[in-house]
Amino acid sequence: MSGWIVSHVPPGLLLLILIVAIAGGAILLTKGVRRQFPALTRDEHNDVTKFTYTFIGFIYAFLIGFISSSMWGQISAADANARAEGAAAVEMARDADAFAEDDASRIRQSLLNYEKSAIAEWENGPGTRTPETDAALAQLSAAYRQVTATTDSQKTLLSTSFANLEKVSQARTVRLLTAREDTGPPWPLWAVIFLTSALVLGTVVIYGVEKPGMHYPMVAIVGLIVATNLFLLLEASHPYIGGISTTPDPLYEVVSLLTGR
Repeated sequence: MSGWIVSHVPPGLLLLILIVAIAGGAILLTKGVRRQFPALTRDEHNDVTKFTYTFIGFIYAFLIGFISSSMWGQISAADANARAEGAAAVEMARDADAFAEDDASRIRQSLLNYEKSAIAEWENGPGTRTPETDAALAQLSAAYRQVTATTDSQKTLLSTSFANLEKVSQARTVRLLTAREDTGPPWPLWAVIFLTSALVLGTVVIYGVEKPGMHYPMVAIVGLIVATNLFLLLEASHPYIGGISTTPDPLYEVVSLLTGR
């Protein structure tokens, strides 16, 4: 469900919806509570509410911080893998100049075909392996096997290029497996997030404040914080989907190097 939301709803619109729904809903709820239970506007119960809010707030902050850090770590790992894939291909493109002109031209064209196919594969669905990209990778490997290395320097660079080709292939496999197995946080985790968010808002709603003009802004601020936290968790819950997800920019850099643009 979270994957569908972040892939179909623009980040700005999603944030706005969450703010209106959570902060606005909390204010409406506060209005109804104050009308139905006027005794809650007095401060007799505030000592208990303060303790409860402090305890729940600490648990909520710790939970959100831990989950956000974990999700950001997943995105960082995906970014690092994409950069490794692009960096290895850049080295392959540069090392190709050391070979004979026919070999170098064949390698550069095969590498360009592979990178374009890998970009299309990523943009069509980062977890979907396409036969076209498999064929392009096989063609690139064949291009290196056809190289005739006559000098020690060429032999060394050919060995290095094969190692970088293996890195490119492994990074692509990691990307495909990571995106394919990504389902976002499991429902028990979302249940805990929603429950603690509701408890944080609930304690603010029942907090004893005599003047509505002071109570509503307090509820709105806490609702805004809860909404932005949920927005952050949604956007960070999938490493290849959403506004802060990993992008194929490193692969575009290889294409730019090979085409001179």
